[in-house]
Amino acid sequence: MQDSPPPPSPLPLTADAEDQLRRDLTRHRRAATGLLAGMGGLLVGSYALPPGYATDLLQAAAKAGVVGGIADWFAVTALFRHPLGLPIPHTAIIPMQKERLGAGLGRFVANHVFTEAEVARVLSKLDLARVLGDFFSDPAAVQPAAGALAKGLPRILASLEDGRARRLMGRLLPRIAGGPAAARVLARALTALIEGGRHQEVFDLAIGQLKAVLVAKEDQLQAAIAARVRAEGGALVGWIAGAGIARRVLSALNAELDRVQPGDSDLRAAFEAWIRAEITRLETDPDRAAAVGRALREALAHPAVAAWLGDIWGRLRAALEADAANPNGRTVQALQAALGNLGTMLAEDPAARERLNKGAERALIALLPRARTKLSDFIAGVVRNWDTATVTEKIELRVGRDLQYVRMNGTLVGFLVGGVLFAVLTAIFGRVAG
Repeated sequence: MQDSPPPPSPLPLTADAEDQLRRDLTRHRRAATGLLAGMGGLLVGSYALPPGYATDLLQAAAKAGVVGGIADWFAVTALFRHPLGLPIPHTAIIPMQKERLGAGLGRFVANHVFTEAEVARVLSKLDLARVLGDFFSDPAAVQPAAGALAKGLPRILASLEDGRARRLMGRLLPRIAGGPAAARVLARALTALIEGGRHQEVFDLAIGQLKAVLVAKEDQLQAAIAARVRAEGGALVGWIAGAGIARRVLSALNAELDRVQPGDSDLRAAFEAWIRAEITRLETDPDRAAAVGRALREALAHPAVAAWLGDIWGRLRAALEADAANPNGRTVQALQAALGNLGTMLAEDPAARERLNKGAERALIALLPRARTKLSDFIAGVVRNWDTATVTEKIELRVGRDLQYVRMNGTLVGFLVGGVLFAVLTAIFGRVAG
């Protein structure tokens, strides 16, 4: 069984600083105690003076000073320990009420320091957007930040279980692709394809693949055509003309494909016209858009497509992880460029800075109620885990010197008030009992 870790040390200070505080506390405590002892000596000595008004005044003042000094000594001592070691109720307040004091401190900080008005005031002075803009505009700062983000990418990807990611893609992609916006997205993609002339590359690819198939499968196609001729025209016709018909059919196909190869062929123009017509139908015909959505949804929901998407996820993850580990990889460069662009935008666009500051303020204020509860519990928990003797000593070291002044003031004020009361009461009522 392992030993539990020691409780955290509260209010840390260096050893030299604590020694200095301890010496200051001892010196002031001796001064307060010496003043009280001196007041007691004055009280005892006053009884050796000849009777008279002055002697009575001095005795009354000294008595009040002694009482005030003892009362304040009791009050100060009762904060940290039992006076004279006696278990008097409501003494040793800090050690006995540490948990309650911690809970009260936590509630006070949470409810009176971290208020909505205070958070808004601090954020308005901070101007978070400008701070971020200055940071991201500095290439020397952005480069390590981008590297750190890239290094964290594999951990983020590793936190996503492969099976879960595949299932999520399998559920979301059919819904996204089969939604009402799928047809519009497809129409925009086709429009961009045509405007960039890339549709002709697709056409060339299809023609090239078809020609390659005809060449690779020429023998099988000839045999299939000859067999079809025999089946339709009989064995004699098939034997006489089957092979020739097959060769002529394949030659005609190749010739037609060669004819549509040039860029100004009618078939290419028809292909482009068909695509443009489909774009118009996708944008204007709800039935056509719905049919395309259903087709995409059914295709993406197919198990083979789902397996293919899962393989894409695995390959993408592996590629991202490998590139993120490279300090000069595309991931780091992309992150660096993105952060730099963000810094430029924040530096040059006051409206963007305002939106970011307002967004940060709204987000923090929205989180504030829950954060206040967590902060209160955190402070209470930290105080609760402090060692009682240690925290008592450390608090006393920090406030004890001022509390010794309370003792001194109590002694002196008691002396003065006792003398004034004796003089006033004597003037009103004559002789006052000592």
